[in-house]
Amino acid sequence: MEIKEITDKQEWEGFLLGQTEKTFLQSWNWGEFNKSGNGQIWRLGVYNGERLLGVSLVIKVLAKRGTFLFIPHGPVLMEELPISDKKEILELILLHLGDVAQKEKASFIRVSPILLDNEENNNIFADLGFRNAPIHASAYEATWKLDIFPVQEDLVHKMRKTTRYLIRKAMENKDISIEISTDPKNIEAYQKLNKEVSKRQHFVPFSNDFVKNEFEIFAKDNEIIFILGRYKNEIAAGAMIVFWSGIAFYHQAASLSKFAKFSVPYLLQWEAIKEAEKRGCKVYDFWGFTDPQKFPRHPWAGPTLFKMGFGGYKKEYVKTQDFVISKKYWVTYIIETFRRFRRGL
Repeated sequence: MEIKEITDKQEWEGFLLGQTEKTFLQSWNWGEFNKSGNGQIWRLGVYNGERLLGVSLVIKVLAKRGTFLFIPHGPVLMEELPISDKKEILELILLHLGDVAQKEKASFIRVSPILLDNEENNNIFADLGFRNAPIHASAYEATWKLDIFPVQEDLVHKMRKTTRYLIRKAMENKDISIEISTDPKNIEAYQKLNKEVSKRQHFVPFSNDFVKNEFEIFAKDNEIIFILGRYKNEIAAGAMIVFWSGIAFYHQAASLSKFAKFSVPYLLQWEAIKEAEKRGCKVYDFWGFTDPQKFPRHPWAGPTLFKMGFGGYKKEYVKTQDFVISKKYWVTYIIETFRRFRRGL
C-alpha cells in the first residue's frame, strides 16, 4: 500500500460515489471551500497498486486554541475491506500525517471517523494510540437518516402522526409559503435569520463569508439550495440543504420562535425532502442526533425529536479521535473541555 495525493476530481468523486457511509465533508467541493479561505488541504488516496482503497481529505486548522490536522468524516475506505486492512490503512495515513504535522507545527491530528460505532472499529483507534477528543467535531458523531423512496405516500405513512398533522395544517394555511432558491441573494436573508436565532440560543453563528463561500462553491455543481418559509411574506424559517453523491444533507437551519405555532419548519422540511427525491437522492441526512430519552436536557434533544417525527433511523459512529503530537495539545484539551461543559454537550 502507498499514499498518493489525488488531483483528479472525477477520480475522487467517483470513488466516494461507490461508498455508503460518507458525508459532503469529504467531497471535492468541501476541499475547495476550505482552500477558498486560504486554508491548506491535502487530498490523500491510499492505493494497492492501481486500486484505490480509500480517500482522506485533510485540513490544516489554525485556531487560537492550537494548530492541528483534521480529517472530517474520514478517511472513507472501501466498505468491503477486512478490519485488518482498515487498520493498516489508518496506520499508514497516521505515519504520513505525522511527518506533515511536524512540518506544519501541528500539535495533534484529529479524526472524525465515519466508521460505525462498534468494538472492532473502536479498537482500531485505541490500538494506534488515539484518545477520545474532548469535544465532537462537525456536530456529527451520530445522525438521523431517512431512506427516500419513489412513493411519497410511503414516507407520509411512516411519519409520526403529529408531524403529518402539522405539515397538513401548514399546507392549508394560505399565509405560509415555501421558496426553494439557488439565488445567492438569499444569503443575506438567511444570515439575518440565523443571527437572530444565535442571540436567543447563545451560540456563535457561521460568518457571512463562511456561508457565502460554501454556497457559491457548491452552487457551481448545482449541489446546494436555500429553502425559506414565510408567514405573511416575513421569513419565519430557513435551511441550507446540500445535495451530494446521492444524499441530501440538512446542513444548516434556523427558525423564529414568534412563528412557532404555525409549524413552518415542518412544511419546510417536507418540501426539502421532496426536492431531494426529485434530484434522485436515496437518503436524507438530518445531520446530528442525540437520544432525547437518555439526554432530555441536551441542547439537541428538541431538534432531534423534530427530526425523528419524519421517520427514519439513527446511525452512530466512532467518537472524534485525537492523536497527540506535542505537549501543546493539552492547551487545546483544556479549552475544549471547558467549552463542552459550558454548552451543556
